[in-house]
Amino acid sequence: MTQKLALITGASRGLGAALAEELAPDYHILAVARTTGALEELDDRIKAKGGATTLAPMDITVPQAMGTLAQGIMDRWGALDLWLHTAIHAAPLTPADHISQKDWEKSLAINTNATAMLIPLISPLLRASGGGKAVFFDDPNASGRYAGSYGATKSGQMALAKSWAAESPANGVEVKIVTPAPMPTALRARFYPGEDRTTLTNIADEAARIASTL
Repeated sequence: MTQKLALITGASRGLGAALAEELAPDYHILAVARTTGALEELDDRIKAKGGATTLAPMDITVPQAMGTLAQGIMDRWGALDLWLHTAIHAAPLTPADHISQKDWEKSLAINTNATAMLIPLISPLLRASGGGKAVFFDDPNASGRYAGSYGATKSGQMALAKSWAAESPANGVEVKIVTPAPMPTALRARFYPGEDRTTLTNIADEAARIASTL
């Protein structure tokens, strides 16, 4: 296959899905998410525009599954050109002294631990392409009142991404950190219930802007 390959973790909805659709004309999209139905709907939309996808309904918190994914990419394609990590979990807003262990553990597993697991798995695939890129997405909402679980674990994810970016000149991978404009996503709605969403940036438009920088 001569077309470039883009892996999107968290591709079933929101910015991940919009980026998949935006990049599909130029990349074969490897779409990873837990929700099979949403992935199939994404596949239908991309195919309707003449693009191609490979769907991987997987849980990014499961080491064996992610190891299988990385090995599958190497065996089938031999390299990876682009990785966009949009998978995220926003726990219910709650005071810091009321955070439940279940919400904390889920936030830690998805936002921080999975990132720490994926970077060493995917880095060799990006290096194999001779100039692969990894893209992470910062969030100004990752602090403040009632956002302790999300903020702490998202900050951990960003610390990993920033360290990798600082190291990238020596490891052959370009690491970018992008701060998207406020968009009417389900994630934002959790932090700003009742917000006038008509004032926010259209998700598809923001995906197009981000894709143009890649």
